[in-house]
Amino acid sequence: MEAKEPIIISGKEEMRKWSRSLRAQGKSIGFVPTMGYLHEGHLSLIRESQKHAEVIVVSIYLNPGQFSPNEDLSTYPSDFLGDIQKLKSIPGGVDVVFHPHNLYDYGDGDRSKRNEKEMGRREGNVVSCVEAGGAGHQTWVRVEGLEKGLCGKNRPIFFRGVATIVTKLFNIVEPDVAVFGKKDYQQWRIIERMVRDLDFGIKVIGAEVMREDDGIAMSSRNVRLSPDERKQAVSISRALSEAKVAAEKGQVNCCKDLRNSVSKTIEEAGGRIDYAEIVDQESLEPAEVIERPVVFCVAAWFGKVRLIDNMEIKINA
Repeated sequence: MEAKEPIIISGKEEMRKWSRSLRAQGKSIGFVPTMGYLHEGHLSLIRESQKHAEVIVVSIYLNPGQFSPNEDLSTYPSDFLGDIQKLKSIPGGVDVVFHPHNLYDYGDGDRSKRNEKEMGRREGNVVSCVEAGGAGHQTWVRVEGLEKGLCGKNRPIFFRGVATIVTKLFNIVEPDVAVFGKKDYQQWRIIERMVRDLDFGIKVIGAEVMREDDGIAMSSRNVRLSPDERKQAVSISRALSEAKVAAEKGQVNCCKDLRNSVSKTIEEAGGRIDYAEIVDQESLEPAEVIERPVVFCVAAWFGKVRLIDNMEIKINA
């Protein structure tokens, strides 16, 4: 089968025009938003979207709103041309790659300029989606309850950056279906709730976590791990798997013991725990006893790399 060459669109009006022309032809549009440096986990999201829509749009946009002040946007891995080759390798292919320059003017000149520099370095012909002569954007989208726990505890503005940019992408691409990976579990639930609350006509699908052969969750950040850190990081999935088995065998009356066990396994392997929490799958409220479907979420540092992972736990009533 001949590789399918995706159309690359940088301007928001061009992107919106393309989507509306396809919809006028009766085509359904699937959308997979990414920050680039694609791996098999991303490709699995695209394959999932192909099950639900006739044409597929993938966005590649490094969102500075998802980086805290002590994180360096420039260290996030990127390979735009390599990403295009990976997209071409997917049976059925991708129709459009939406690759905007800058979607949000922060007004302080810092993050927007840094993003402009980074995106310009990656792809010379991208077009800014920020209106010329503007005085900065002022509107944020927040899902106030779901954003508070887990990653939101130590990164209080992270999810407003996610929700706001995803809202803009939804308004530009105008998809029928959007697929998000469950590895970013809190993000998936926030987008799902945002779509429901704001009446977007979009079906949000959560796709299962993709793992390497040794069990580690696929992530663009994995390439930043040293060989020793890479071996140590397997402790996250191993600890979560052990906790899942223990819960499903009946250890459901003390989530504290499960949390302590997971934290100990990761710390003994050389990791530093950010959080290890068992929460309700929908509300993300902490659980002390497992009497309904929960998800065990972990964030841990190995060296300078922060990794997240999770496993859903369901018990027989």
